[in-house]
Amino acid sequence: MSHILSIAKKELRGYFLSPVALIFLGLFLLTTLGRLFNGGFFARGIADIRPLFELLPVSLIYLCSALTMRLWSEEEKLGTLEVLLTMPVEKHRLVLGKFLAAIALTAIALVLTFSVPVTVAMLGPLDWGPVIGGYVGAVLMAGAYLAIGMFFSSITSNQIVALTVSTFVCSMLFIVGEPIVVDNVGNNTAEILTAVGTGSRFRSILRGVLDIRDLVYYVGIVVVFLGLNTLLLRAKGWSEGARTASRRHNAIATVLLLVLNVLAINVVLSNATGIRVDMTERGEYSISKVTKDLVRSLDEPLLIRGYFSEKTHPLLAPMVPRIRDMIEEYGEISGGKVVTEYVDPREDVEMEKEANQLYGIKSFPFQVADRLDTSVVNSYFSILIKYGDQFQVLTFQDLIEVSGRDPRNIEVKLRNLEYDLTRAIKKVAYGFQTLEAVLAELAKPAKLSMYVTAASLPENFQETPGKIEGVLKKMSTEANGKFEYVKVDPDAPGSAVTRDDLAKLGLRPYATLFSQTSFYLHLVLDVDGKLELIPLPEPFSAADFEKDVKAALERSTPGFLKTVGLSKPKSDVPDNLPPQLRAQMPPPPPDLTRAVTKQLSETYTVETADLTTGKVDGAVDVLVVFAPKDYDEKQRFAIDQQLMKGGTVIVVGGKFELDTHGGQSVKINKITTGLEEQLASYGVELGDVMVMDPQNEPFAMPVERDLGGMRVREIQYLPYPFFPNVRSDGMADDTPVVGGLPGVTVPWATALTVNVPEAKEGEGPSREATVLLQSSPDAWTTSDTNVQPDFKTYPEAGFAGAPGETKRHALGVLVTGSFESFFKGKKDPTGGGAVLEQSPASARLVVIGSSAFANDVAMSLSRQAASNLELVQNLVDWGVEDVDLLSIRSRGTFARTLAPIDKDTRLTYELANYGVATALLALIVVLAYGRRRRLTPIDLDTSAKDKVAFAAADKSAVEA
Repeated sequence: MSHILSIAKKELRGYFLSPVALIFLGLFLLTTLGRLFNGGFFARGIADIRPLFELLPVSLIYLCSALTMRLWSEEEKLGTLEVLLTMPVEKHRLVLGKFLAAIALTAIALVLTFSVPVTVAMLGPLDWGPVIGGYVGAVLMAGAYLAIGMFFSSITSNQIVALTVSTFVCSMLFIVGEPIVVDNVGNNTAEILTAVGTGSRFRSILRGVLDIRDLVYYVGIVVVFLGLNTLLLRAKGWSEGARTASRRHNAIATVLLLVLNVLAINVVLSNATGIRVDMTERGEYSISKVTKDLVRSLDEPLLIRGYFSEKTHPLLAPMVPRIRDMIEEYGEISGGKVVTEYVDPREDVEMEKEANQLYGIKSFPFQVADRLDTSVVNSYFSILIKYGDQFQVLTFQDLIEVSGRDPRNIEVKLRNLEYDLTRAIKKVAYGFQTLEAVLAELAKPAKLSMYVTAASLPENFQETPGKIEGVLKKMSTEANGKFEYVKVDPDAPGSAVTRDDLAKLGLRPYATLFSQTSFYLHLVLDVDGKLELIPLPEPFSAADFEKDVKAALERSTPGFLKTVGLSKPKSDVPDNLPPQLRAQMPPPPPDLTRAVTKQLSETYTVETADLTTGKVDGAVDVLVVFAPKDYDEKQRFAIDQQLMKGGTVIVVGGKFELDTHGGQSVKINKITTGLEEQLASYGVELGDVMVMDPQNEPFAMPVERDLGGMRVREIQYLPYPFFPNVRSDGMADDTPVVGGLPGVTVPWATALTVNVPEAKEGEGPSREATVLLQSSPDAWTTSDTNVQPDFKTYPEAGFAGAPGETKRHALGVLVTGSFESFFKGKKDPTGGGAVLEQSPASARLVVIGSSAFANDVAMSLSRQAASNLELVQNLVDWGVEDVDLLSIRSRGTFARTLAPIDKDTRLTYELANYGVATALLALIVVLAYGRRRRLTPIDLDTSAKDKVAFAAADKSAVEA
């Protein structure tokens, strides 16, 4: 080892005593820092240093090739190679010494850039995992390039040839895994080429994940080329005689075995998906404990099948290997309970037919462009999750997230693969349960009552009761006493249940066409006192009927699929208008909550909640009230009693409404929600002012400008203070509801005031309030509903600045605990029974002061739309206490943003980084120059004694 270190020190001194090191370091800093700051680093606004490493796979090719071209070529050209080879040092030690010197110089170059992550950490919440991954990956990749360069330097004495050949080989290793190549081949071939590419391997480590496969890949390249280098050096001293033939053959065989072993290890480890270290702060690339517990608890085998065409869109192709790796991990951690498959339906007609007909999986037309033409490729990119008779399909729209407004420069990445897969698994696992498993959760047997008037049944229904009894008898037998049924004829003499009794239950008889008679054929399921009417399938099918009964049992059973009730905005057209006037009214706005409905439907059963009845369906676990407006007494009562039952109520609404009839201009109307007094009694007051915030999200809006005396209307992307952008510093840090969200935009927000008194023992219900979302400290309020920019009055921003004091304003509030009913001491407005006057401690209320927070129109103008939807999903998860999925989703959605700084501050930070790098480089120059000045030449003047000795030696030699 001492020999290796001595050689490394000697080479390193040689670098710094010549211009080589300084040129290398200077070029390295110029390419990395120049690329970082000139590439719009501050404009990205993201707290990571990924752009610092983006050019390394390319720039290191040339820098490492230039650094190694002289290592052996110059030795051979100057004739010093023979001296090295005749030294009593093993050849591999010489190779390792020179390699360590080159890798040390590369490490010094990387250290000079360390001011960049320090700067980013000062401006935002930097995740140090990808930073460490970037530096480790850069050293490994540089090691591979240096080993290749050293090998080709040992082949020739011409440095230019060595530079050219090593650059070409390293470039080929890089290009083979890049889109320019893999986009033109099928998925399987693309996976192999991606695994070979140095750049693709580096990007894998850059995520902050040290995967054994990537480490073995780079170490394998280093070992192979250093071994070949050692073999070439030994070959320079070989003779051609037969006596040394065995030694030569053994050396060649050893290197060949080394190469084959490295290839074999890489092939064997290609499927080792779980041997890695996830260094990211939130473990974003590791399977969570939630997922592990879920898949290990499955009672039946679960199938995850990937449908991926060999030829797909170039931007989707790189995602396939990562999806496969994640799916394989599910199989590994499940202990055999998860079966994984991958198919290309294009290659199997029966498989394609099954995918289309049974699962609704279709191919998608993707437009693909190459150098010569543009074409459309129909390919599959879907995942099937199947458990029993339940299944979920994830398409590329569910899996992929596209960012970037410029079509020529968009970024495609996986959304949150673990969350998507685990959510689908949870849904199918809860959706599929044996009848025994469903009924086992019940405290007492479920009872199904069939009310049928046999005498008045129409002819086409005569056989139906018998079929129903057959199904119910079968289910009762399988239920082991947990399910029973009874047949009741309300028209039979002495029946315990009459038609009047059924009317009280809300059951009305069916009328027979062209007849005065009516009949009953009703099925009512009673689960712990909760009644549900089971509709008959038409035409009757025993299998469908059994499925409907089982679904009703699941809805009524704790632990199975939860139900979310959505109360949506009502039409602007009054119901009691005459037809003539109704035709003249503008059309009612469309359902503006389609996006959030779709989002929630992926995990829950979503139903529309009609609050005008004064009641909320008993199956509803969470009630979400969107954009309340002029709510009446019954609607208020429905919300109140849902809360009093210990449920969760989420009110997404404020006192400012987007006018959907406003045409091309943005119009805001001030409204009355009808919930002002009620929410105030719960501790949350809706203000009469709208929040404006300089920390906002710009969006495109129509603007009129004066152009040469003409009024010109154009669309501009402008800062918009009516779109307060709440970032991590404005979110509650003690609740998982907002954990991981990069930020949310609260459009046209109503300022909220929290007024929940501190609870004192024995003095009423105890509640706790948390300000979930709040504006920046520079925000102010306005009562003006004119939200259009006025560039004539305010030419710079279009809006007036803060008129006076600025402060944080609450935009979202969360209240938990025991609530007192708003209707305490009052009558039930529905005319029903008693009023629940106090809730249990499990009640939860959320108020977000914006009617447009989850509005499809407003979100189409916002880049934070996904985060807004995510927050609604988080709130519902929290409402049903399903924090498992919430914890997975928050790991993948956290986006780290830089603190907003002005141009002068940006320039200061940029110059500071240049200054630190320059100062360190200058320090190296000074140290190298000082070292060079201290060197003293060897004294070649010999003493008289030495001269006599040399003369005697010469005389002896002549005589000999």
